[in-house]
Amino acid sequence: MKRILITLLLPCCTFAALAQSTAKKTTTVKKTTTTKKPVTTVKPAVSPAAFKNTMDSASYAFGNSMAGSLKNSGLTTLNYDLLIKGIKDAFAGKPALIKEDAAQAAIGNIFREQSKLKYSATINEGKTFLENNKKQPGVQVTASGLQYLVLTPGNGIKPKATDTVLAHYKGTLLNGKQFDSSYDRNEPLSLPLNRVISGWTEGMQLMNAGSKYRFFIPYQLAYGERGAGADIPPYSTLIFEVELLKVNGK
Repeated sequence: MKRILITLLLPCCTFAALAQSTAKKTTTVKKTTTTKKPVTTVKPAVSPAAFKNTMDSASYAFGNSMAGSLKNSGLTTLNYDLLIKGIKDAFAGKPALIKEDAAQAAIGNIFREQSKLKYSATINEGKTFLENNKKQPGVQVTASGLQYLVLTPGNGIKPKATDTVLAHYKGTLLNGKQFDSSYDRNEPLSLPLNRVISGWTEGMQLMNAGSKYRFFIPYQLAYGERGAGADIPPYSTLIFEVELLKVNGK
């Protein structure tokens, strides 16, 4: 074992001696280490738009204000090239590329599409509910999509769309939240059937005076894409319990 270790150490000793001998003959040069400072890249500041006069600042303000209003209405983007062309054509007095009625329809459609995307959860909730509800015992469905359930039959006269009726009612959202009730006010409501939501106009003509129905009204037959106040969101499917008390005071 000692022999093997000595054999292994010989090259090391020889190399050490050689290095020491060489070091004596060589002039040692002392190195000075220079620490490099990190280079900081300074990005040029983004210069604001150059408003040379009132026209420049007003033009930008008009564009920014218009875009802000459109964005608050639900739009997220537009075809900016055609937007600018429309503005230029109007100021230049050129005829519009589309007729006024088509223009109004296009504007209405794009807002409607954006609104449906925003309230897609509410729309889908109503659609799913009505699909399941129409399978429930006693529920009947009209051609328009109105669903109703007879809670208490009556034997009085049926109203026409031009009649005025006296009714008690309670209205709720699908989650059970009540948004209106004549029962709570202890005061039935007198109303002309041609001035209420179409779900009521259609549904109450099915009723005899003295009857009580429950209506399941799709948003298209209720308050539609606008909703009603803070209590009825857009695209809400509604549930009403309605008791028809009188028709034209009879």
